[in-house]
Amino acid sequence: MFDYLILGGGSAGCVLAARLSEDAHASVCLVEAGRDISAHTMPDAIRSRYPGRAYLDTRNIWQTLKARMSRSATTRRYEQARLLGGGSAINALMANRGAPADYDEWEALGASGWNWRTCLPYFRALETDCDFSGALHGSDGPVRIQRTPWPRISPFVRAVLGSLAESGHALHDDQNGPWQDGAFIGSIAVSAKGERIPTSVCYLDDAARARSNLTIRTGEVVERILFDGKRATGARIVRADGTREDLKAHRVIVSAGAIHSPALLMRSGIGPADELASLGIDVLADRPGVGRNLMEHPSIAVSAYLPRAARTPFADEHHEQAIVRFSSGLPNTVQGDMHGAILSRSGWHSVGYRLGTIFFWVNKSYSRGRVTLASASAFDEPDVDFAMLSDSRDLERLKLALRFGASVLSSPSMNAHRDAIFPSSYSPRVAAVAVPGTWNAVQRGALSALLDIAGPLRSPLIEHVVTQGVTIDELLEDDHAMTAFVKRSVGGTWHPSGTCRMGASDDPLAVTDARGAVYGVEGLHVCDASLMPSIPCANTNVPTIMIAERVADVLRGTAHDRREPATHTLNYAP
Repeated sequence: MFDYLILGGGSAGCVLAARLSEDAHASVCLVEAGRDISAHTMPDAIRSRYPGRAYLDTRNIWQTLKARMSRSATTRRYEQARLLGGGSAINALMANRGAPADYDEWEALGASGWNWRTCLPYFRALETDCDFSGALHGSDGPVRIQRTPWPRISPFVRAVLGSLAESGHALHDDQNGPWQDGAFIGSIAVSAKGERIPTSVCYLDDAARARSNLTIRTGEVVERILFDGKRATGARIVRADGTREDLKAHRVIVSAGAIHSPALLMRSGIGPADELASLGIDVLADRPGVGRNLMEHPSIAVSAYLPRAARTPFADEHHEQAIVRFSSGLPNTVQGDMHGAILSRSGWHSVGYRLGTIFFWVNKSYSRGRVTLASASAFDEPDVDFAMLSDSRDLERLKLALRFGASVLSSPSMNAHRDAIFPSSYSPRVAAVAVPGTWNAVQRGALSALLDIAGPLRSPLIEHVVTQGVTIDELLEDDHAMTAFVKRSVGGTWHPSGTCRMGASDDPLAVTDARGAVYGVEGLHVCDASLMPSIPCANTNVPTIMIAERVADVLRGTAHDRREPATHTLNYAP
């Protein structure tokens, strides 16, 4: 009988396991479907400061998980981590928090006590910021945060920052400082050696793993949560050899992510009663909000061929070197509702090395999708429909992003740093070509050579081979064509969230209270990105870690020290 049974070893699950096992009197068990990833066992593709290949390795992801992005898009593979450390083991390393208003909005939506003032101490507690200190930053947390030094910023990214400055988007020092529009060198989470530090490494370090009260079980799938009446008592797991085992616990915490957490609740009888009954699942708690409120940051991109002099001389450097945050100005939107990641290279391979990109997403999206069960089996992936662009504000803002990107890249100051400009996205075709393999390598090598020698034929080559007949000029001149392109090409950012959201007890679509405790049952909590009532204006990994830090404190009944250290700043003026 464990005190805490944590189901899912992603970014949140590892934080919970580390923090809850700090109490030597509490026994903690962490169960993860994927393999263990520690400081000693990280493969090079995961360890790398350039995170271009980790998510392409099918050993790292749920191999059959698919999602539909929008009504006009086909269902496609949706990469979600399946290994200890979760998304923090395969993501782009970005370490940003979003706007203070994001967290005030959570409280307004019914997550009592979740506001910027109460969340900030946990953001500080999780980080060691190597460049900034003061009231907004931490100095002794597990996640080490820094910015790429200016000498290692690629010529292309420097030129884009210059073009942005010309159009009024000034370069500011601190992406995690006061919330304002402008350009920033991106905040990334890396070790002192410049390597990835997933939560399975920076939280579950050697000292944490050596605790006698912590059990880590990997390679085991959770079939369902076990109950005695309305009280959660454990979980049934399926071992790698197919045998089953029941684990018992005083408290069960679901941390399987915004897609698999609602699926696990529904398989266990918590969810929309009519849908569960139709699948032959006994209904324990009728909670229609389970699986609803699915959110993502819809994305689109503008890319350009890079002359040799504009390419990064540091092939192993982090690629998402700078970002631009701007406001769309559309009615009923918030400040800083748009994000553009400025990429020194667009892929790990030879073609990607020759392309620079501004990868845009809607920072504060309003479209909502849904996760539903395809069957009652733990081995059938749920149906995932993001319904991106179902809110017209999201569609219009992605169109605005294409115009914004084309304007920035076509600036005369960019002429020496880019050649052909074209619209792009992380389409299934692009994803397929990026998969390692001999035939793909031959195709990529041939295209790279052609791009280098094409000269005046480069634009027609890109139009024929890369964009399949679509040009940026056509989209800028024809709003109908642009609308069709965005609807067809919209992608995600691997930031699913919101499907077990916190809310008030009288909100029928709320799944948990502000402690993550699931309504309608006892002894059961959720703790991961699925708790978010609305999506923050940020890569969701650091906000998810913050949530886990805070839920761990709630479960332990403790609070963090809120000291405010001295302030210093880092100036990124070139």
